[in-house]
Amino acid sequence: MKFILFTFITAILVLVFNSFLPYWGVMILIAAFAALVGNNGAGAFFAGGLGMALAWLGTSIYISTVSGSQLPENMSSLMGLSSSLGLFAATAILGFLLGALSGLSGSLFRKLLKRQPSNIYGRGSR
Repeated sequence: MKFILFTFITAILVLVFNSFLPYWGVMILIAAFAALVGNNGAGAFFAGGLGMALAWLGTSIYISTVSGSQLPENMSSLMGLSSSLGLFAATAILGFLLGALSGLSGSLFRKLLKRQPSNIYGRGSR
């Protein structure tokens, strides 16, 4: 449940703040949210990546559909891709990587700040 909620809130964060923050600002927000939530490393990695990938993919498809522009087809042919679907896939993959690495960074930052026991063997001092 924590994974699904983290994915959903990450997608909402990206959709809301991506319009007036650069991509790295959104990455900082995802990392801070991952540090606050406290998912383990793999959970934060995949949830952050999936949330940002879905948000970027949905946004790019929505803008292409609503505008009716030929720009995605022109950009995909310029990049050597066969259709605009390859451009949408590249956008989703890039969003996944950025979101995943920022989620993992936040999770590792929380782990870094967690207090470690001074007695690592679990025995009392004599």
